[in-house]
This record gives sequence, C-alpha cells and structure tokens, in this order.
Amino acid sequence: MDQGILDRMFKLSQKQTDVKTEMLAGLTTFVALAYIIFVNPNILADAGIPKEAAIASTIWATALATTLMAVWANFPIAVAPGMGLNAFFAYYVVGVLHLSWQVALGAVFFSGILFLILTIGGIRQAIIKSVPMNLKCAIGVGIGLFIAFIGLKNAGIIIADKATFVTVGHLIDKEPLLACFGLILTAVLMARNVKGSILIGIITTTILGMIFGVVPAPKGLNDIISFNIPSMAPTFMQLDLMGAWQFGIFSIIFTFTIVELFDNMGTLIGLTRKAKLMNDKGDIENLDKALTTDAVGTLTSAIFGTSTVTSYIESAAGIAEGGKTGLTALTVAGLFVVSLLFAPLIGLVPGFATAPALILVGALMMAEIVHVSFADFTDGFPAFMTIIMMPLTFSIANGFAFGFVSYTFVKVLSGRGKEVSLIMWLVSLAFLANFYMRLH
Repeated sequence: MDQGILDRMFKLSQKQTDVKTEMLAGLTTFVALAYIIFVNPNILADAGIPKEAAIASTIWATALATTLMAVWANFPIAVAPGMGLNAFFAYYVVGVLHLSWQVALGAVFFSGILFLILTIGGIRQAIIKSVPMNLKCAIGVGIGLFIAFIGLKNAGIIIADKATFVTVGHLIDKEPLLACFGLILTAVLMARNVKGSILIGIITTTILGMIFGVVPAPKGLNDIISFNIPSMAPTFMQLDLMGAWQFGIFSIIFTFTIVELFDNMGTLIGLTRKAKLMNDKGDIENLDKALTTDAVGTLTSAIFGTSTVTSYIESAAGIAEGGKTGLTALTVAGLFVVSLLFAPLIGLVPGFATAPALILVGALMMAEIVHVSFADFTDGFPAFMTIIMMPLTFSIANGFAFGFVSYTFVKVLSGRGKEVSLIMWLVSLAFLANFYMRLH
C-alpha cells in the first residue's frame, strides 16, 4: 500500500510518526501478546471447547476486533479475549454452574448486546467522562504496577509464598537469570534511545534461552511453519441463545458486563494517556468508536466461539516503542492472521523473554504518578486504592471498583456529597452489587 495512503488513513504526519515506527511498534505488541494464542485455547478447552477450534476462534476474533480498532478508531491498541473473563467463562459458568459452553457463549453474546446498547446510548462514554481526572491518572499508574507485577511473575523474579504471599524467586535459576539479563539489556537500550529496544530484548533473551537449553530450538521446518491451519467450524455459530435466555443467568451476564466494561475502560484510559490520545481535560479522541469496537468484538467473539474480547494492556509495549495510530494495531492484526501458519515458531518465545518488556512498560507508566494529587485526602485516598488494588487483586476492574466506591463514600461521609455525580453513585452501587453476586 502506498505510504501516502497510509499517512492519510492513519494521520501519521499529524501524529508525528511514520510507517516504520508504527509497524515496529505493532510487531512489539504482537510478540508481547502472542501468548494469548496458546493460553486462551487451553482455558477454553477446559470448558469442553475443541482446542483446534479454540485456537482458530481466538486468532480470528483477535484479528477482526483489532482491525476494527485500527481502521475505525485509529487506536494503537490490540483487542483479544480477556484473561480473567476466559477463566470466569470456563471455570465458573461451565465448571461450577455446569452449563454447556454453548450456553456460556450465549451469555457472552447477550453481554455484547448490552455493551452495544450502553455505547449507542452514550452511557459508557458518560461513565468515562464522569471519572475525576485524579482517578484517571491513578488508573494509568495502577495499570503500570499491574503490568510490572505480571512481568515479574512471568520472569520468576517474584514467586508465591504461603507466609508472605509473594517473595523473591530463585534468581540463580536459568529462567529468572535470563529474564534479569533481558531486563537490564532492554533498559540500557531504552536509556540510549535505541529503536526497537523492547523487541531486541525479547529476541535476544529467547535466543540465549535456546543456547542454554531452556527453550527448545527449532529442529526443522515443522518447528517453524505449519500448513495444517486450524478451523473454527466446530464453534462457529454454536452459541445457544435460547439456553442462555431460559436459564435466566442475569448474574452471569451482569458479571461479564461489569468486569469487561471497567477492565476495558481502565485499559483505554491508561493507554490513551500514554499514547497522547487524551487531552488535558481527560477527553479521549475517538472514544465512541473504540467502545463500539469493543462491543462489536464481543458479539463476534461469541459467534466465533471464544470468550469476551477486551483491549489489551500489552499494547503498552508497542506504544512504548512509538506506536500512536491504528497502523500499529493493523500490524498486530495482520501478524495474528500470519500466526495461523507460524504458530510453532511463536510458541518458542517463552514468558521469561517477554516479561522484561512488561516490567519496563510498567516503569514507564508509573510516570503518571506526578499527575496524581494527594493534597486533598478525599481525592488522594481513592486514587491510592485504585493504584494499589489493581496489582494486589490482579484485576484492573477491581482497582476501578475500589477507587469508585471509596471516592463516593469518602466524599459523602466527609460532607462533600455534592462533588459526587449521579453516575459515580450508580456505578459504585453497581460495583457493590457485583461484589455481592460474586461472593454469593
């Protein structure tokens, strides 16, 4: 495609970027996100969905939703089946309630319709606009800590501990040691402003893993490319809408909706600030289109045969490499389609190689802390709860919940209830209702 067309289509000159930077950023995001190709199908398989079909539906749902985010919203953000929501789908809706995966897909579809209604009605946009600027800044910081926490965990630098919950891992083991090497290497490259530093770090760490025998090196063409492309025929259009409707699973649809709504919202707020798509007033460029993309993506994911899609925080890796437009996301979408052929090669990139990227992106997002004001405790405390609860509950949506609820009640009980908008009240009550449903 002509570069002039790409420039006009994605406003590259206006965003002060270029094709090379955007495509490199897309490649970086893809490498950081590629794990979803293997993790999501494994979780869906536990729900009884045929694994080959789950791989195909994961890839195609991601490619379609990310393409829509690219060409319509012009956001450098990838959209894929959400972690956490896929676990809720497989281990609670199917595992605990013993519903079929077809009925669970029906619930996902209904939640997508609800997302679309809330978006067309302007309710989701109104919720985002109602979030105080201090909380918006805190969301970015919280996501930074959350990303870094995931990276440290994937690297083996921190591990679970019965006494203290988390502790330092076995740093002399090969995987954590290689992750630490990759972390230092990438940090130095970033400090020297080397283009593609995150991607260089990932590839170098992977190759070293192969040299030291931690990662299996490709032994032949079959370890690089496969022409046995998986089909999503067993799951395509298999959702059971009547079953979902007759079961009366309001609480399940409500949970899908609440978690996805605020997980996606928090991610968009954090990433758009990082990509400079949010102005000083907290307004996000093309927000309506991004939210509609998310709703349409959810409907499509149910039709294809996978759990709810959402905007992915790993997109921050590409944004850190300079991605500012939808061309970054379009590159990600294209690479996901290509991955149908190169799934064996992608599978060779280990978690400890991509972990340094997540840690460093988290460090970059921590820069937002300077914009969070703690001068007024009724503003500072909710910001703190938002920041701390995202990594500690392993959920962006939970951080959002604690921030909203603490903001509302601290303001009201401090005699400053007039500062709490009706939307803040309604959302806080919705979060409390969701907590109640999840605990009962």
